[in-house]
Amino acid sequence: MANTFQLEILTPTRHFFSGQVDALTFQAKDGEWTILKDHAPMIAALRAGSVKFRVDGVWKEAVNSEGYMEVSAGGIILFAQTCEWPEEVDINRAKRQEEEAAEHLRQAKSTSEFKINQILLARAMARLRNSKRNVNLD
Repeated sequence: MANTFQLEILTPTRHFFSGQVDALTFQAKDGEWTILKDHAPMIAALRAGSVKFRVDGVWKEAVNSEGYMEVSAGGIILFAQTCEWPEEVDINRAKRQEEEAAEHLRQAKSTSEFKINQILLARAMARLRNSKRNVNLD
């Protein structure tokens, strides 16, 4: 396909996705972005949420945690602490993690504790929000 570019999604524990896509949408610190072929080079910080990409006209969606991505002439490399397909999310575990992070956030005794628990809460909420739902982006 002439309008595609290479996308690599990596986590510390696995090579989540590798392939040609024609669009990528992700949650950044300053809002939602969509990248198409020949986008200007950039680096962006990811916030916990979902990453959506179109392969052969079909949108795929995954749940991601915080991370960053680099757009270059060679394609996109997206690095996230975690990335999983919605059907891989253990909803009960995500609910427990959300409750625990919210409680720890309330009891945080330092700025660093507060920030860590903020990240954990955002990750749990993203997993719950994007788990096992059907997505039709067209």
